Amino acid sequence: MAFQPTPTDVSVIITSASMARPGGESEPRFLNERRITPTWTVEQVKSKLETMTGVPPGCQRLRVKVHGRPDVWADNDAQLIGDFGIAKGSEIEVHDSRPLAMRPNFTDLSSVEKYEMKPETYETLSDSVLAWKRNQKLGRFDPNALSPEESLRKQAEKDRADIASKGIAVTKRAIILPSSPPHIRRGTIRFVGPVPTIPLTGPARELEKSDIPAELQPLWVGIELDEPTGKNDGSVGGQRFFECPQKCGAFVKPEKLEVGDFPPLGLDDELDDLMEEI
Repeated sequence: MAFQPTPTDVSVIITSASMARPGGESEPRFLNERRITPTWTVEQVKSKLETMTGVPPGCQRLRVKVHGRPDVWADNDAQLIGDFGIAKGSEIEVHDSRPLAMRPNFTDLSSVEKYEMKPETYETLSDSVLAWKRNQKLGRFDPNALSPEESLRKQAEKDRADIASKGIAVTKRAIILPSSPPHIRRGTIRFVGPVPTIPLTGPARELEKSDIPAELQPLWVGIELDEPTGKNDGSVGGQRFFECPQKCGAFVKPEKLEVGDFPPLGLDDELDDLMEEI
């Protein structure tokens, strides 16, 4: 019996044909590389590719692309894949014959059940961030940390002091800090006061907003920016506090503002040109 050498594996590119889904969304095009043994049958190749593409062998149709040759459909499962002349750099394109409705959509997460841990369960874990903070006596575990009420009161007092010292008032011009050319965000102050729809931060997060008295409410400054570099139109969380074009509204803490005689953007350039003419 003559010696039969073992066929050399061939490195082949595996792709998955893209097909548009209803609504314009397209299936992702899979791209990988796989070593293929030329003596495998088409059926064996399909079984190997199932783990790569997620397409069952019976639903696969393979299109073989070899450089310098016309593309060929490998429709005979008993035929050897080597008969198609595959070489390094050849491509096998996998087509899924199932209707779109029967294909799993791995990009749609709306139907995926999400796991949510109960707060009381999280509290008992020994390897969580909360446990680390507890061991390091950080945050609410710091014996010297302010209570949520004290923290909120301190913030409200600071907000009022900043508003008074900076002269923050409606209709005044201001810039948002930090601000340096060419990234200067300036505008007109349109609102000063509490914004209940903005979530609390720090220790105050534990408090119910409905239970917070008016004197402890954090203060915000609503500014209408000269350019659409903001995040809203003067409304937050479905509640409106002032009117301005979309993307021209921003709410910032008083400490982040500087009030002054800041002309609207573009006007200062005109003044510079005028001074040059004079």
